[in-house]
Amino acid sequence: MPTKINWDEVPEEQVNPSMKRKMIYGDNVMIAKMKFKDGFMVPLHHHENEQITEVISGTIRFWFGANKEETMDLHAGDSVIIPGNLPHAALMIGDVEEIDIFNPPRKDWIEGTDDYLKK
Repeated sequence: MPTKINWDEVPEEQVNPSMKRKMIYGDNVMIAKMKFKDGFMVPLHHHENEQITEVISGTIRFWFGANKEETMDLHAGDSVIIPGNLPHAALMIGDVEEIDIFNPPRKDWIEGTDDYLKK
């Protein structure tokens, strides 16, 4: 049976002083709406989940690869598909609003064990 959800009713989590997120997920997919403050750095990490990131406002500078070999800037309206297990890091340039989609859902986010973001 389909489930209707309104983003205004989804609880917002203050992950750290510079990051807020809301998450909706089913058995096979997760979508997260996030807000970041200027200068927040997502440390280099990887996960099994395929990820699509869409920037709503601001700029995200991504680095890809174990040694950050590739750099990519995403601006409002830009998206990137990040394959599972590809190491990546990101810097928020300006205040950023963005949407991430994951398949499968991020168990570490659901269970609250995503310590790399909580520092």
